[in-house]
Order: sequence, then structure tokens, then C-alpha cells
Amino acid sequence: MRIAIGADHGGYSLKELLLELLRQEGHLALDLGTDSTDPVDYPDYAEAVGQAVTGGGADRGVLVCGSGVGVSVAANKIPGIRAGLCHDTYSAHQGVEHDDMNVLVLGARVIGPELARDILRSFLAAEYTGEERHRRRLAKVMEIERHYSRSGGDQG
Repeated sequence: MRIAIGADHGGYSLKELLLELLRQEGHLALDLGTDSTDPVDYPDYAEAVGQAVTGGGADRGVLVCGSGVGVSVAANKIPGIRAGLCHDTYSAHQGVEHDDMNVLVLGARVIGPELARDILRSFLAAEYTGEERHRRRLAKVMEIERHYSRSGGDQG
């Protein structure tokens, strides 16, 4: 699987560990930065990973920042991205199976490296079920996205 991965300075160390895991398990890992713990702006990495996923350069994405909240908020602004902040394996696989989540978000200051590895494995092993109830709900989510994209963010 082709996985785009990115992090800000708060997630850099965990991103490096996850990159190693991805490569060891035979995935093509696209490292979209950052490359150090020097302060950077998380939206830049959320956008890079989101574009890789929506543009077809990656099958799925992984984002890491200190809490996971910032990159999650930023990534979900990109049409077609369904990013989920997960700190347990159940949410990681269920997010894919039920909600067709395509970007996993982790908080490096919230979870440890072993749990992060387990969550990543759970995310990558999961597949969208395509059950009618999930297709119906996902269609509603996509309609909300289309509505607000057309209206320029207005609530009308």
C-alpha cells in the first residue's frame, strides 16, 4: 500500500518510528516531512498528506502532531479527506470499516510508540465494508461537504 506520512515538529520523532514500521512491513512510504524538531506549521503537512491521498499519489495517509487535533482539523478541510484522530486500535479499524477513513491522525504527546504502531497496523489492515448503512451515511457526509464547498462556507 502507498502511504503518505507527515508530521509537524511535535510529531517528528513518532513519524520517524512509523516510517520505519511501514517500510519493514512492505509499504511504500511517502515521507512528506517535517525533517527535524525545528518548529513548523502543522497545516502545511496536513495539506501535503491530504493532497497526496486525494490526488492518487497515496492510498492512505498518516498525520502526527503533538495532540493530533491540529492536523486533524486542517486535513478535514480538504474535500475528500476523512481524517480520524485515533488513540486506540478499535477506532482505527472501525473508522475505515464504517466511515471509509483515509487518513489516520495520531497525537505523539498522547500515546506511546508501541500503541502507535498497533494503531497504524489496525488502520492499514482494515477495509471499508461498503454495507448499505455505511454507504448511506457516507453519502450524507459527502453531501454536507459538497454543500459547503458550493456555498463558499456559508450556511445558506
